[in-house]
Amino acid sequence: MERMLNGFTLGNLELVNRFVFPPIKLGCGNPDGTVTDRQLNFYKQIARNGPGLVIIEPVSVTADGREHPKQPCVHFAESAAELKKIADVMHSENRFACLHLNHAGAGALPKIIGGKPKAPSVMTCVAREETVSVALTEEDIEMILGGYKSAAEKAKEAGFDIIEIQGGHGYLISQFLNGKLNKREDRFGQDRLLFAREAISAVKKGAPDLPCILRISGNEMSPEFGISQEELLPLLKLAEESGINAIHVGMGNACFSPPWYFHHTSLPDKPQMDALAWVREHTTLPMIVAGRMGRKDKVIKVLDDGLADLVALGRPLIADPDLIEKWQKGKDEEVMYCGYCLQGCLHRMKSGESLGCNLNPAVGLPDLMPTSNPIKVLIAGGGPAGMSTALYMTRRGHIVTLAEKTDNLGGQFAVAWQAPGKEKMKQGLETIERSVKTSGASILMNRAVDSALVREIQPDLLVWATGAVQNIPEIKGLDNQYVMTSIEYFQGEKEVKGPRVLVIGAGRAGIEIAEKLGKEGYNVVATKRTDPIGSMMEMITKKLALMRIGQMDKVTLMPHTTVKEFKAESVEVEKDGERLSLEPFQSVILASGMRSAAEPDEGVANAVSMMEIIGDARDVRDIFSAVHEGYNLALKY
Repeated sequence: MERMLNGFTLGNLELVNRFVFPPIKLGCGNPDGTVTDRQLNFYKQIARNGPGLVIIEPVSVTADGREHPKQPCVHFAESAAELKKIADVMHSENRFACLHLNHAGAGALPKIIGGKPKAPSVMTCVAREETVSVALTEEDIEMILGGYKSAAEKAKEAGFDIIEIQGGHGYLISQFLNGKLNKREDRFGQDRLLFAREAISAVKKGAPDLPCILRISGNEMSPEFGISQEELLPLLKLAEESGINAIHVGMGNACFSPPWYFHHTSLPDKPQMDALAWVREHTTLPMIVAGRMGRKDKVIKVLDDGLADLVALGRPLIADPDLIEKWQKGKDEEVMYCGYCLQGCLHRMKSGESLGCNLNPAVGLPDLMPTSNPIKVLIAGGGPAGMSTALYMTRRGHIVTLAEKTDNLGGQFAVAWQAPGKEKMKQGLETIERSVKTSGASILMNRAVDSALVREIQPDLLVWATGAVQNIPEIKGLDNQYVMTSIEYFQGEKEVKGPRVLVIGAGRAGIEIAEKLGKEGYNVVATKRTDPIGSMMEMITKKLALMRIGQMDKVTLMPHTTVKEFKAESVEVEKDGERLSLEPFQSVILASGMRSAAEPDEGVANAVSMMEIIGDARDVRDIFSAVHEGYNLALKY
C-alpha cells in the first residue's frame, strides 16, 4: 500500500501519490455553465489531502453532446474563466487538475440538446429510453473536431495541468470505432479509427504542452452492441503513437451496459480483472484503473498483479473524502466505506437532482461549524436518522443522548445489506455505528424514550427518530397463516417454512426477499397490487435483480395482484380483475410497505419544550433521506 502513497511522474507532472479522482457527474452546476459554490466546495473536499490528480466532471466539446443540464460547459466564450475557478481550487490544495473532454454522441440527452442526438450512424441508445439518433454529417464531424481543439485551448487558458479524452464507455469516439454501430460509407466509416485520430490530434494542437490521458473501457460488456477487443487494439496503438501519457481503464457502455459502466455492487470482479490484464498486455503506457477500487485489498491486488500504475477512487472518496489520509495514517477502521449501491449518487442524478451519498450528507457543503449555543439533545431511535443526528449534533458541540429500545443500532440499515448483492453496504453501517459510539454522545441501549427518561435527561430538544413499522394488510384468513414481516425475515427472528412461500408486496424489500429465497431453493410467489414491480428501487439495481429472478424457475412475480383470502385449501387472489386460486403456502412474508411508528405519547410531548420528528417516523422514505435529515437538523441547531 505504501507504493500508492509514493509519488509518480505522469508526463511532466510529479504527482504526490498514485491516486486519481475520476470524472463523476455532479449535477451541481448552473444550466448556463457557470460554476457554483457547491462545485467548488466539492472539489476542495476531494483535493484536500486527497488524490494527486483530480479529473473534473465531463465537459462536452460541443453543446450537442451534453448528458446533463447542470454539467460544466466548455463551449461558451466565458467557459475558460468559469472552469478556472475549479482548477484554482485544486491548485490551492496542491493537487493537479485535469479537464475531461467528451461528446456523448447517441448518449446525449434530447431534452438538453434540443433535438435528436447525433451519432456516426442511426442507432438507438437503450439507456436513454431508447432514443434514436440521427447520423452526423461531415460538417457536423468537423464542428465537433473543432470543439476538441477549442476545448483544449480553454483547458490551458483555465490553468488545467492535464487533459483526459473520453475514448470509451460507448460515447462518440467508441461509437466511431464500433463496427456494429458505425455503418458510414465515407472516410469515417472506411477508417473507423479516423475520428479518434483526428480528435486526439485536435486536442494536441489546442494544448501542445499539456499531457493527455485517454479513457477507455477495458470491456464494454455488451457482446451484441459493444466494441470488441480487436476494435480496441488499434486505439491503444494510436495512443502510444500520438503521445498519450496514460490509459484510464473503466468498464461498460453507457448506452448498452450501464451496470458495468457504473460498477454496480452486485457485479463480479473477474471480468474487470480479465479486462485489465488484456489492456496491460497490449500497452506500454501507464495505466489508471477505475471501478470499485475503494477497498485496500483490491488496490494491493491490482498492484501486485501489475495491472495498475495509478488507482482511481470515485464513489469511495464521495463517501469519505478523507479516505486516502486515513489509509496513510493507518486509521482504516475510521473509513466510511462506499457500498457501491448507486442509491444516493446515480439514482438521484437520474431524477434530476445533484449528486449525493447515503453515507455522506455533506457532499459539496461547507465544513460543519461549532454551535454558539450548545443544548441538551435526547434522540429516540438508533436507526439511520437517529445515528446521523447524534453524529452531527455532537460534532457541532451539543450534549447528546441517544436512546435505542433494542440491543443494536442501525434500524432498517442493519438489515439492508443482507439483500442479495448488497453485502458491501455492511461496512458503511459499521463505520457509522463506530463513529456514533466514539462521537461523545451518551448511548442508552434497550431503552425506549418515555416520560420517565425525559424527566431524567431534561433535554432542551427531543428528536423523535423511531423509524417505521410494517404495514399489516387486512386480508381474510391471514391470522391463520404462518406469517412474518420483512424485518423479522431479514433479522432471522422466524424460520422460513417451505417449500412454498408467499411474499405480499413486490416493492424493494419484496423483490430482495423473493430473490434471496429463490437462491435458497424455495418456491416463491411475490404479489404486488400495482405496477411497477420493485418500486423505489434504484433502476440498475432493479434491472439486475429482475434479470436474476427471471432465471429462477421457482420464483413467480405477480403484478396487479391482490391477495383476497386465505383458505385451508387455497389462497384466493385477484389479478387484473380475474379471480385466481393458488395452492397454499407454508410461509407468508409481509413486505407490504412500511408506516411511520407511533408519535410520542402526550406525557412525552408535554415534557419537552422543543421536539423534531425526522426520518421514517415523519415520512417513510429511504436511508438517504434519513441520514440527510439528521445532518440538516444539526445545521438547524
